[in-house]
Amino acid sequence: MRAKPKSIFVSVFFLAAVFLIGALLGCQQEVRYSPSEISGYPEATQKLIREGKVAMGMTPDEVRYAWGAPSEVNILPPTSDGKSRQEWVYKDTLSLSKTSLFFTDGRITEMTSSGISSRKFVSPSTESK
Repeated sequence: MRAKPKSIFVSVFFLAAVFLIGALLGCQQEVRYSPSEISGYPEATQKLIREGKVAMGMTPDEVRYAWGAPSEVNILPPTSDGKSRQEWVYKDTLSLSKTSLFFTDGRITEMTSSGISSRKFVSPSTESK
């Protein structure tokens, strides 16, 4: 017995709706810290973390509290004066966007974003740490 075209459409629509809801729920920002864990940071840094934002000069721990664990971490060659460098890459669930944070000697020194980004970062000209 063949399925009716209308029932196939309903099944496909239902599966697409479930997938979309799951993707949207996956974008919800959960709290990655307790208030006591960030209480030792300056108030401006605590505010950024609570808002899910990162800014130039933040440490890896501060970024982890604000955004969670990165999708990947790349160890980069050191600077000419021997400072350590890392790239933290954040990709969204569907890989439609990618945000890279570059750390030099344990502080964000560069941020790049491509695609449809929902990640929040503060440029040095709009807010300082």
